[in-house]
Amino acid sequence: MGLYDFTFYDLINRNAVSFRDKDAWFEVDDNRTLTFIQYKEKVDRLACGLRESGIKKGDRIGVLGKNSLEYFVLYGAAAGLGAIMLPINWRLSADEVAYNLNDCEARFVFVDQEFQEIVDSVKEKLPSAEKFFNLCQKGGKYLDFESLLAAGGDFKPEDVASDDGFVIIHTAAVAGRPRGALLSHGNILYADMHFDYFFNVTNDDVHLNFLPLFHVGGLFMATASFHAGALNVNMITFDAVKAVELIEEKKVSFMMDFSPILSSILEQHEKTGKDISSLRAVTGLEAPETIEKYQTVTGGTFWCMYGQTETSCLATFSRYDEKPGSAGRMLPLAEVRLVDDYDQPVPVGQVGEITMKGPMIFKGYWNLPEDNENTFRDGWHHTGDMGRFDEDGFMWYAGRKPDKELIKPGGENVYPAEVEKVILEHPAVERTVVFGVPDPKWKEGIKAVCQLKEGQTLEAQALTDFVGERIARYKKPQYVEFVTDLPLLEDGSPDRVRVKELYGGEK
Repeated sequence: MGLYDFTFYDLINRNAVSFRDKDAWFEVDDNRTLTFIQYKEKVDRLACGLRESGIKKGDRIGVLGKNSLEYFVLYGAAAGLGAIMLPINWRLSADEVAYNLNDCEARFVFVDQEFQEIVDSVKEKLPSAEKFFNLCQKGGKYLDFESLLAAGGDFKPEDVASDDGFVIIHTAAVAGRPRGALLSHGNILYADMHFDYFFNVTNDDVHLNFLPLFHVGGLFMATASFHAGALNVNMITFDAVKAVELIEEKKVSFMMDFSPILSSILEQHEKTGKDISSLRAVTGLEAPETIEKYQTVTGGTFWCMYGQTETSCLATFSRYDEKPGSAGRMLPLAEVRLVDDYDQPVPVGQVGEITMKGPMIFKGYWNLPEDNENTFRDGWHHTGDMGRFDEDGFMWYAGRKPDKELIKPGGENVYPAEVEKVILEHPAVERTVVFGVPDPKWKEGIKAVCQLKEGQTLEAQALTDFVGERIARYKKPQYVEFVTDLPLLEDGSPDRVRVKELYGGEK
């Protein structure tokens, strides 16, 4: 580590001094609390155990589990060792889990008991995985997590730079294949500082931590809270009744939201009369009516944003009331430029592809040099998203580029191409087009318009079950429509634009 470097492990050391005996983490489900100094001590013991077990700088550590104290401690231990965390979405199918682990050649895999059957079913397909550990204290048949904490001696951290990789988060499966986005220590810490700056987070604040730690939003909100010396109140599984109780009891002051979380909290507040006025800052993706209701009920502020995993969660950010409907202004430490198909800047008011540069940009896709060369061409990260700037400098999101169309049900990323690929595996389906439609619960739902092969019949539920058995269930269509013929282009492929015009109405 050089004189000018600062890593997540350095932050752990800093906080152990600055906020020594202050609570850093509260585990709701089993009422456990850890102070900042206790967190560092546990991180160091785990790092010693991992090192003795064979983990070296640069090794990947796979994790499949719900949010927990152990999960967050594992992040800290990996930071000290210079290892790279590989959090896996626990909603994925067994084959998808295996793909992500193999893609990054994870050496150790930590798994919650409830997901161990999934891992067992693909163990023979994981040649790089040497050891499997229980993630939490609550049992399981793998190696004991607690045994790693028994290693003695003082921990000496590895030589790790700010620019070194810290976590790989797989993005949605563009062209049917997920890509592992490598984020550095610097990426994490710059994102933390932006969240803390906008929310004005101090060590008196409390974050309600329920978004999964495999998701860039869940991870960065937890680290931003930790960075400021605030308290992370962790829910393993989100529950609106318990969330409202915690907001009142712990004086929760900020969180990130994906529909329908905030609306369920507001509904529960109305039923119980619990005091949620401490919740002064919320960001995420939400419907305008829910945002306005939240601000009226609590007097708090909703923050609008645009970002993606590859931009360390953020690119633009602002208060909702500044320009309702917009995605906010550029971050203090980021430059966003909108370009045309020839990568030339477009004028104010015109739609162009969102490109960005600055310390928030990820290190690249794991082992995909050609994708990286294209994504980072001309010294800018090309997001594949479209937007426009208005005269006041606010950006308005305008969807995905046609070749990178994306659906976001409940904050998850789903590429139509991946769902279409699975649907076309059904022997009754001739052609299909999948796209996003408005959804009252998830804000955006997945719709599949299908043309069946001659003489075939198929029920909508049977098709959704078919998809849900092969890929993560959140990727299966909520809406299915069977048609006699799909409009086609000259090359014989479905005319996506025309299909959406015909069948993409409000739901």
